[in-house]
Amino acid sequence: MWSKPTGVSEVGSSARASRKPDLRTLAAAVSGNALEFFDFTSYAFFAVMIGQTFFPSHDPTTSTLLSLAVFGVGFVTRPAGSVIIGAYADKAGRRPALLLTILLMAIGTAIIAVTPGYSSIGIAAPVMIVIARLLQGAALGGEIGPATVYLFEAASPSSRGTWTSWQPASQGIATLFAGLVGVGLSHILSSEALSEWGWRVPFFIGLLIVPIGLSLRNSLPETLSPRARSKGERNRLHPIIIFSVFTQIGFGTITIYVSTYMTTYAMQTLNLSPKTGFHAAIVVGASVFAGSLLGGWLSDVVSRKLVIAVPRLLLMMLLVPLFKPVIEGQNPLDLFILCAVLPFLAMISGGATFVAVIDALPQDKRSKGLSTSYALVVAALGGTAQFVVAWLIGATGNAYVPAYYLMAISLLSLATLPLLFRSKRPSFE
Repeated sequence: MWSKPTGVSEVGSSARASRKPDLRTLAAAVSGNALEFFDFTSYAFFAVMIGQTFFPSHDPTTSTLLSLAVFGVGFVTRPAGSVIIGAYADKAGRRPALLLTILLMAIGTAIIAVTPGYSSIGIAAPVMIVIARLLQGAALGGEIGPATVYLFEAASPSSRGTWTSWQPASQGIATLFAGLVGVGLSHILSSEALSEWGWRVPFFIGLLIVPIGLSLRNSLPETLSPRARSKGERNRLHPIIIFSVFTQIGFGTITIYVSTYMTTYAMQTLNLSPKTGFHAAIVVGASVFAGSLLGGWLSDVVSRKLVIAVPRLLLMMLLVPLFKPVIEGQNPLDLFILCAVLPFLAMISGGATFVAVIDALPQDKRSKGLSTSYALVVAALGGTAQFVVAWLIGATGNAYVPAYYLMAISLLSLATLPLLFRSKRPSFE
């Protein structure tokens, strides 16, 4: 019941068991994911400034809400990107799909970086930003499946948790880097310069990663077996698998997006300085990185069920005590503690969750199954999380809304966790 995980037999597993991914393979697999989350989180961090540039209003809250709403637009195309690119990865291979996603993301990032503000080109400005977010959403929807599955398939069965956990860990790296860039800009530039043009700098930095990512990904060896490519539509995904994947990914998605929202939360709800908000983002990124890798390693040496469930139980008990001193004292140190503990506990289960999810899918449906489930979850829950939390705080005046929101999704994920392990697949390969 709570035993150490074992590898699942599949074609080619013996060959993979004799080798481990090298650092070049790891960098190639996570570079696009890191770039995409760097851009996504940079948008979230600079939502206030972006709102002022493209969605001017006499009410600052309205500008921010419009900016966050367009942030959510990027989640609309995630399902389409996940289905199309995920299916492409299961047919043509993981490598070509990974090359496609990083190119799409680069185009979206370039549009955000260079589009003039509303004061210069009027309504065309927000329209261009919407187009950019739609492209980024499609790219990230198609990225998650092939990138995560690639790490899983490239590793030996005994190290899959460790290597697969680099997928959520790369999100932490992206958040950490985005926070460092934000802190650096807030120290170097005046508030006026940051609002006027400084917020564009992270998107230009993101573009610099594209040539490196393309070069690394172009040299990746393929992990999709020829037998899996030839199976066509013979393997079907059971509804229980899809439902269990949906709820488990939902927990990590909402936690991450609420965590990245802490920058805006600190500035608008708690009236803390932008510098404090960006420092909080650095803490979030470091915490996601450390928690993901620890959880992935633990999932290889102990029970995946325990690694997924125990941190979520602890988080439910600690949410209100963590938020209380932040809200009542508005002390930056209390905010940093919250930003360290919340994502750390959530992401200890993150690496183990991805391994359990991929392990439940047949190889010729892994990319599409994971991508589609992830995209639907993020579109329904992640894309709305920051907007809903901001709106509820404004409507109720209750600063504890993020804590209650996270408690609800934690409870749902724990209640449906047994379904993921009951849906263990037979050996499809």
